Amino acid sequence: MNDLLELDTAGPVLIVGGYGTVGTALTRLTPKEWPLLLTGRNPDRGSHLASGNVTVRKWDLNHPEPFAAKVRAVISTVNDPDDRVLRAAIIAGIPYVDVTRWTSRVTRAVTRATLLHPTAPVLLSSGWMGGVTNIVAAALAQEAGGADQIDVAIRYDINDQAGVDSVDFMDRLGLDFEVRKRGQAAVVSPLTDARWVDIAGHRTKVARLDTPEQFTLPLTIGAGSVATRIGFSSNTSTTALLAARAVGLFRWGSDERWTPLRRSLLYSPGAGGTAHIRVDVEGPNGMRTAVISDPQGQAHLTALGGLLGLQAVLADGARQGVSFPESAPDPLSRLAEMEAHGVTILRS
Repeated sequence: MNDLLELDTAGPVLIVGGYGTVGTALTRLTPKEWPLLLTGRNPDRGSHLASGNVTVRKWDLNHPEPFAAKVRAVISTVNDPDDRVLRAAIIAGIPYVDVTRWTSRVTRAVTRATLLHPTAPVLLSSGWMGGVTNIVAAALAQEAGGADQIDVAIRYDINDQAGVDSVDFMDRLGLDFEVRKRGQAAVVSPLTDARWVDIAGHRTKVARLDTPEQFTLPLTIGAGSVATRIGFSSNTSTTALLAARAVGLFRWGSDERWTPLRRSLLYSPGAGGTAHIRVDVEGPNGMRTAVISDPQGQAHLTALGGLLGLQAVLADGARQGVSFPESAPDPLSRLAEMEAHGVTILRS
């Protein structure tokens, strides 16, 4: 691709996918004084967001037509399967944030970014909910004196507003993945190792899921074991998902013709819901727990993770090269920032 981004420190922040579900939430979260450039394949759909400080343009990542813009930072809120946005930003020396990659694409992005020798910050903030989970785990690990074991339990509200990308993990449920157990590599299967967990007062059945924080937290904060599990606000949906795995749907039905069936199990976006996540960290100083609740839902929480990422890469003295959200020097201050945006974090 011949996209031409140029660094302009007085220019707008480019939000790729800026009028999608997460992009819209991020647009509304950013400080009013920030000029914004929103892109997507159908700019007419974002016209309602345009204002004196917000511009909407077309950039179809699936079309070879080159895109050019002068911007101060780039954040991708949509899938970038060919690393088109990532490459354009790194080549131009523009601070970059990504909140949408699953684990295998994070590892590819790390490799590609390293080979391109970035001269600006590249923040791969694709842990669950835009890296919010990573930040909370890192903060708890500081209090616990380390992280021998990290357990993340997600309560996915099936009535929440959600974009199509939010259930892309459904397409990974037929693939085994590698994690760390007691410091050693181990391969686990999705939707196994189920257990019941109390998440914000809701007894929720959760099972294993491949998420990027299970890859990054052992590397960044030295976590010995990391396990992320997901369950749903509807016990019927959880039971259906586990039953689908038991009959092998995610293996024999992994090709495109089965995509509507796979996604129908979860993708039924509603008027809104509350996002709940529980994070348990066990370290030398004992167990620390945090329950994260966002009454504005998962899109808002993901967008908030993106905003924290933008603040990090635009901060004075931000380190060039690849980093992850848990790499922030003071993760506890990030918790206060989340709470200032209406997120409840109950710690014990």
